[in-house]
Amino acid sequence: MKILQITNVDFALKQFLFPLMQALRAAGHDVQGGCAEGPDLAPVRQDGFVVHSLPMARSFSPIAQGRALWVLIRLIRRERPDMVHGHMPISGILARIAAKICGVPIIAYTGHGFLFNQPGSCLRRWLSLVLEFIAGRITDLYMTVSVEEARDARRLHLNAHPLAIGNGRDPQRFRPDDAVRRRVRAALGVAEDVPVVIAVSRLVRHKGYPELLRAMEEVPGAELWVVGERLTTDHGGDLEGSFARAHQVLGKRLRMLGARDDVAELLAGADVFALPSHFEGLPMSVIEAMLCGLPVVATDVRGPREQVEQGRTGLLVPPGLAAPLARALQVLTQDREKAVAMGERGRQRAVSVYAQDRVLQRVVRLVGQEAQTMKPPR
Repeated sequence: MKILQITNVDFALKQFLFPLMQALRAAGHDVQGGCAEGPDLAPVRQDGFVVHSLPMARSFSPIAQGRALWVLIRLIRRERPDMVHGHMPISGILARIAAKICGVPIIAYTGHGFLFNQPGSCLRRWLSLVLEFIAGRITDLYMTVSVEEARDARRLHLNAHPLAIGNGRDPQRFRPDDAVRRRVRAALGVAEDVPVVIAVSRLVRHKGYPELLRAMEEVPGAELWVVGERLTTDHGGDLEGSFARAHQVLGKRLRMLGARDDVAELLAGADVFALPSHFEGLPMSVIEAMLCGLPVVATDVRGPREQVEQGRTGLLVPPGLAAPLARALQVLTQDREKAVAMGERGRQRAVSVYAQDRVLQRVVRLVGQEAQTMKPPR
């Protein structure tokens, strides 16, 4: 089939869709992508994929979304794909509506977290639920990355057959490595016996950075490595004040490492992974950390609570609170034996449940099944 993969921004396409596009191409499909233009598209295009530039906006602006929908319709009419596969809340809705208007034989969707499950105004959450319900009526292959959100889709009758497919990363790329650990720490000037907490995510408030920075004040002797940056399309207020205060209080114990291509190596150099998000889909960063043998401290929200086995592979804490987060980090930075044991169990779980090849082949198989029953184009 000719498959058009649609998401919102270049970061999402590279991080989440690129491996899927490669797997579908290897299965014999003609695969193209579409999202807002950005520097993260360079390696995808260098790998031979056509990626169309789309005016995607991460907002509910009717003008912006109307423009994006019109461009999508024009693109689909020109490319005439057999399947349109939408991702992310807003871009996924637009992709499915445009595909329906254009008579695309197969309409697919992968939910990476529903907007109506996220904090916000009642109007925003109600509108997102209505739009998701409408789009679900026209979706042939409806997938979610988390089991809990597949249950939500079933309970709310968003689609007749929602399927939880999971997320995955390569266990050979993300793995514990003592040599890499020593090299990374040497490069950063960090002694072997210094406990290191690492956070890998976009620098936005809903990832829980204000709470994490306050919690680290109560974790003596430990460093915090922050890996990531704020995207130009991110909403939710900046964190300059929180980080400015943290630099004053934590000093050299806070390292801002920015956006990196060597995340696997940095994870191998750390001791504890932290993701105190207010909401998630099924975070790749948690899977990467588990594969690298790190115990995970995360919030008890959708996604992380199905990844982390409480007390076995990590610790779950309430979202939005610094004190319980600090206590969990204290436990795992001060008890190295407990942290290592949790990390080893987490690695085993991640390899058995979240190995990338297994997850991708599941999606490729589902796409192939849809291809066998493909409706003729209108």
